[in-house]
Order: sequence, then structure tokens, then C-alpha cells
Amino acid sequence: MSEKQTLTKKIDFAVIFRVKNANPNGNPLDGNRPRITDQGLGEVSDVCIKRKIRDRLQDAGEAIFVQSDDRRIDDYESLKKRADGEIGDVLKGGNPVAIRNAACAKWLDVRAFGQVFAFKSEKPHKAKGGKKSGGEENEEEAVDAASSKGVSIPIRGPVTVFPAFSTERLTVSSTQITKSVSSEKTGDARSSDTMGMKHRIDNGVYWFTGSINPQLAERTGFTDADAEKIKALLPRLFENDASSARPDGSMSVLKVFWWEQPTGNMYSSARVHGSLNVAVDGTATLTPLEGLEPEEIPGF
Repeated sequence: MSEKQTLTKKIDFAVIFRVKNANPNGNPLDGNRPRITDQGLGEVSDVCIKRKIRDRLQDAGEAIFVQSDDRRIDDYESLKKRADGEIGDVLKGGNPVAIRNAACAKWLDVRAFGQVFAFKSEKPHKAKGGKKSGGEENEEEAVDAASSKGVSIPIRGPVTVFPAFSTERLTVSSTQITKSVSSEKTGDARSSDTMGMKHRIDNGVYWFTGSINPQLAERTGFTDADAEKIKALLPRLFENDASSARPDGSMSVLKVFWWEQPTGNMYSSARVHGSLNVAVDGTATLTPLEGLEPEEIPGF
């Protein structure tokens, strides 16, 4: 990826957002209730946040590898089929560097978040590594035996995102609803006696942090222009994201903080993120860091 200018600075960011009468991230192991920590704080997982970032990038016309089913814009029904269809020749070669370069050049989310490409090896299977004369393990045969089970090529991306947590303890409101479902007998008749539950957070302020690492950006080819694309979408993180659990307008970004540091003697992300304190009402205060001022971007 050296032929292209990669990220020239270390970046940290923070996003503060409000949830009103919505389920920001349901927990499938708890009846799809909003996620709540053991301390009673509301939580939105980092996977959920990255899904929204991918969706906003896709809305902006960027090529995305991990597409959700309802936003799929090609004919590939799985990630494997998409990889085979777009960079299949490179995958067959089995060269990890070539695979990384091809995938990162093709898809923005891969060069941002990374990805694991797993495929079966064509090497013959050998059940045991065996012993050489003298009792030493035959390493070549042991590698073949492991390789025959499959090969994974990981790509480590420069963009990391923390889960979002609420600024105070929250309670979940639950409402019993009546669901209309198709009758099994006729297929056309509707039944109105099926009961269900719908859960929501009445009002809560959440915030999360993230960072972009310039050293890892060198390996994936993530550029300053790519960082600007993520910066531009963060204030619009919940646009075009409505559902029955999250009605349009029920989730809104209040403010985005964006720190940029030249490579060299930099503050750690822990110190940068720790300089921000978010109050219950969503207002934020900053502990000054010498030579480092964030850009404040309003949400709505």
C-alpha cells in the first residue's frame, strides 16, 4: 500500500447522542430488551456502532464488504461469495499480503476496521505430525495437518470503536402489544390474539469514543481522505436508520469531538478520551491538554 499516502496523523473522536422512546440496541439473549450493564447503565455495542458507520458510508456511495441483508446492493448472498466474486483470483493465490492489499483497495470498511478472510486449504490432510529420527516432532507434517483444516488471513484495521454507555442509570419501559400474524390453516386469515412485548428507553444520553491509528493505517492503506469520510458521517450516524424499534428522530447525535495529533510525541488515546466528561444532560466539559484542542462538531 506504499504507493498511496496513508494517514499522516493520529486521530481520536467521541460522539454524544440522545435516545428518546427507542430501543438503541436490543439484546437477543434478553428478549431483545435494550442492553443494560450490571451497573444499570445503558449500552450500545461497538458492533452495532460499526454497523451504522458502514451503512452511512454505503449511503455515501462507498464500497462496503460487510453489507447488511436489507442494504445489499449486489447479488452476493454471503461474505464468502462476495470475496470470491470480487477478489477470487487473489484469494486462490493464497498470498496474505496480496489478499490484504486487494481487499483494502476494494472495500473501505476493510481498510478501516479490518477483516478475517478464512478459506479451506487444498493441502492433503495428515492426521499426525509424526516423529523424526531422534524423537523430534516433524514440523512440516504438523503444519500440513493444521493447514488442511483451513486457513485464516486476518487484516487488522486502524479504526477502533468503543461501546457506548449512558451517562446515568436507566430503566427499561416495556409495553404489551398485540401482533397480527398469518393463520397457519388458511394462510390468508389474520389472527389478533398473539401477544408480544415491546421495550424502550424513555430518555437517555449515551456517548462513545474511538481512535484511528496511523501505524496500522500504513498496512491497510487508510488515508487522510478516508478519515475525513468517517468524520463527516459521525454527526449523521442515525440518519436513514429508522425501524419500529427506533422511530425516525428518536436517536440523535448531540455533539462530536475530533482530535488530531501529528505523529511523533502524542498523547495516548486513554488520556485524550479521559479528558472529556459528559454530564447527564449531554453537556460536555474538557480537561485541557497542552497543544491539543479538539474540533467540536454539532449534531443537529
